[in-house]
Amino acid sequence: MIQAFEFSPFHENTYVIADDSTGEAVIIDPGCYEQAEKEALAAFITDRKLTVKHLLLTHAHLDHVFGVAYVKRKFGVKAYLHELDMVIYNDVPTRCALYGLRGYEPSEIDAYLKEGDQITFGNTTLDVVFVPGHAPGHVAFINHAERYVVGGDVLFNGSVGRTDLPYCNHADLVNSIRTEFYTLPDDYVVYPGHMEPTTIGHEKRTNPFVKDIKNG
Repeated sequence: MIQAFEFSPFHENTYVIADDSTGEAVIIDPGCYEQAEKEALAAFITDRKLTVKHLLLTHAHLDHVFGVAYVKRKFGVKAYLHELDMVIYNDVPTRCALYGLRGYEPSEIDAYLKEGDQITFGNTTLDVVFVPGHAPGHVAFINHAERYVVGGDVLFNGSVGRTDLPYCNHADLVNSIRTEFYTLPDDYVVYPGHMEPTTIGHEKRTNPFVKDIKNG
């Protein structure tokens, strides 16, 4: 089961992924900024009697980490991030101040993700792939058994992650899409950090920023 929540003024997608057979779950990119958003996330998990096992971050831009402290405290879980994104994570309080966003609560990252890691909860496994470009330590989570990717801000429906922010690199982003996303089968669903889901095949054929080489 995958449940998306659109949170904050940035319209960020927070995901709860639950293993149907055991009720164990992970939360990915908690962008809950307002208290009501945090409570909505918690209520969903409580109502469905889910047990949160991990808090996973695709990257550390502020809109994806607003709720880290809350989730860690509420569910007693560790937060995981790629080490190369710590420079961005540590700068979130400054970025919040620049945007005039009040109330951000810093929290420690407990463990680092790396390419090749596997995150297991219940009978579900997510493979970690390193996809830098939008952020230096950006990762994505792939479930090969159920054929989907939680991709953060790498690939969108008809677009790609922006690369005009500090520590971004457009060439790296394009390479990540071509080598880690477009090598997946066309029917894999991409759950992005913003906007609606898409598929690998649809983006290979139509994405104006990174089309599949064979298809123009």
